[in-house]
Amino acid sequence: MARLILASGSPRRKALLEQLGLHFDVFSPDIDETAEINEPVAEYVERLACEKAQAVLDRFPDAIVIAADTSLGLDGQILGKPESREHALNMWTALSGRWHDVYTGVCVRTLKENYSIVVRTQVEFQPLSPADMENYWATGEPQGKAGGYAIQGIAARFIPRIDGSYSNVVGLPLHETVQLLQTVKVLN
Repeated sequence: MARLILASGSPRRKALLEQLGLHFDVFSPDIDETAEINEPVAEYVERLACEKAQAVLDRFPDAIVIAADTSLGLDGQILGKPESREHALNMWTALSGRWHDVYTGVCVRTLKENYSIVVRTQVEFQPLSPADMENYWATGEPQGKAGGYAIQGIAARFIPRIDGSYSNVVGLPLHETVQLLQTVKVLN
């Protein structure tokens, strides 16, 4: 079998993929993650996942590459990773007491094959007080996380319900990823 490479530096994606019992290498590509003007969240995450996969395939052309990108959508806007404390507080204020969407684009690419999918999960946030937000920021957990939170961490206390794939919110929808890997014969 060809070498399998995860095109991501995310420890969460690595751990999720390891749950499948796969042997793979990790290589994190450096791509421009700027959203295009008025780009829908679903198209954005799919485009980035495919660009990441292609960047790694360009470097390792005999590999099977799996890449993913996760972002939040709220009122048609992309909520990425917080750039500062103030940015995180603004995001959480917008999310407070509301449902939002978490989208992950997954791409599996080889020299001859290219498959991608977008998975959407709805997440409810409880109303957050200013103290909730300040205390959560102080934990350090929000940095580097889409929407400024980690459902698998401390932020679980703020999330009463989800509708859809839990692993999608963590960063890699496992069921759909398995389906893509089966298509390129990595899994039976």
